[in-house]
Amino acid sequence: MRKTLTTLLLVAFCVPLFAAEAGIGIPPKKHPDSKDWKNLFNKDLSNAIYEEGVWTFEEGVLTASEDQAVWTEKDYDNYILDLEFKTAEGSNSGVIVHCSDMNNWIPNSVEVQIADDFAEEWANQPATWHCAAFFGHKAPEKSLVKKPGEWNRFTIVCKGKMIYIVLNGELVNTMDMSLYTSAKENPDGTEIPSWLSKPVAELPAHGHIGLQGKHAGAPIYFRNVKIKELK
Repeated sequence: MRKTLTTLLLVAFCVPLFAAEAGIGIPPKKHPDSKDWKNLFNKDLSNAIYEEGVWTFEEGVLTASEDQAVWTEKDYDNYILDLEFKTAEGSNSGVIVHCSDMNNWIPNSVEVQIADDFAEEWANQPATWHCAAFFGHKAPEKSLVKKPGEWNRFTIVCKGKMIYIVLNGELVNTMDMSLYTSAKENPDGTEIPSWLSKPVAELPAHGHIGLQGKHAGAPIYFRNVKIKELK
């Protein structure tokens, strides 16, 4: 009993320490100071998996010429991902987490949606397609994405089965993966797109991190993509 109590006390003490070390707490309420964090991708993309010639770094900005994702070589478990993105008119992209199959990533990962919510083609889609949604699963609490041409900031925290999204200074979405046990209907009753054919609850809470490329004919831009791994 004493050993069990000691273990529980250590867990109770260490979890806040890990959150404090990250500088934002869990659940997060703000963006971290990530300037000294590790870059997710090297400037020469030597630690990335991608189709040659599609993704390029120019003056610190990462962008793609085609609808192909760029992936981390490494699998990640618990982490904070901090980045900036800029849409163009009609952009539809995403940050992909917990990917277990890069060749068939759509049903085998969780996509944090990036979209130009000001474009009629996306504004008229379900709220689960809007910027900062867990695509096809859970809409953001509010739309905070800036107009095309302006830089936005995402902080995405993955901790166990929990995923949190901070957009432009506010926590706008939270997902408990374990609640999404159906591939047809979300817990709130909304319909899941047919191409998301695996229940999120069955996906592993680890995997590659990816950025979606020039989807739907509109470019997307990323910079200052930083990561901090958590215990």
